[in-house]
Amino acid sequence: MDVLSAATLVTWINRAADVYEREKAYLTELDAPIGDSDHGENMARGFLAVKAKLADQSFPDAAAVFKTAAMTLLSTVGGASGPLYSTFFLSAAVKAAGKAELTLADWTACLDAALAGIVQRGKAALGDKTMIDALSPAADALRQAAGKPLAEALALSAAAAETGMKATIPLVAHKGRASYLGDRSVGHQDPGATSTHYLLKALADVAAA
Repeated sequence: MDVLSAATLVTWINRAADVYEREKAYLTELDAPIGDSDHGENMARGFLAVKAKLADQSFPDAAAVFKTAAMTLLSTVGGASGPLYSTFFLSAAVKAAGKAELTLADWTACLDAALAGIVQRGKAALGDKTMIDALSPAADALRQAAGKPLAEALALSAAAAETGMKATIPLVAHKGRASYLGDRSVGHQDPGATSTHYLLKALADVAAA
């Protein structure tokens, strides 16, 4: 696979929805000590709604897929996750406008835009124990993988997200509900970083299939 077609992007989001449904109890378990105990349910509900929405139509380009995902997530996911994941897809849609297929360079631009959009909306930085701790290294790895085969680059990006996810365990949270706990947030893996890793791993798996 050299490019990501609109159909491939639909397959990716469908796979992510299935992963969130399967892992919702684990995500909620991660969220319980430092959040509202609802991250797993929220992500599963939102992405299953996107999956249902995507099944109803065909898409002329990548941006149309991303916009549909963004609008559906915004209306179905509660808490902070809905606006943040909606921002992920809306920001990516801007870079994907008019493109029937996304090359590695195109997707790199989309992920960079998604990262910038989430940073702007959430005001979080690397090391704050948020989804940024998975997304930022994933975007860095993708940039560094320029010129590699698409599937390999996406695998490297997902692996970087996993490393960033695990690196949240010893961090003190500085954003969101977890920040109220101060030092007591140490020792817990951030659920948002975990769901971000799942999203990017799903894309890598689709590209490798």
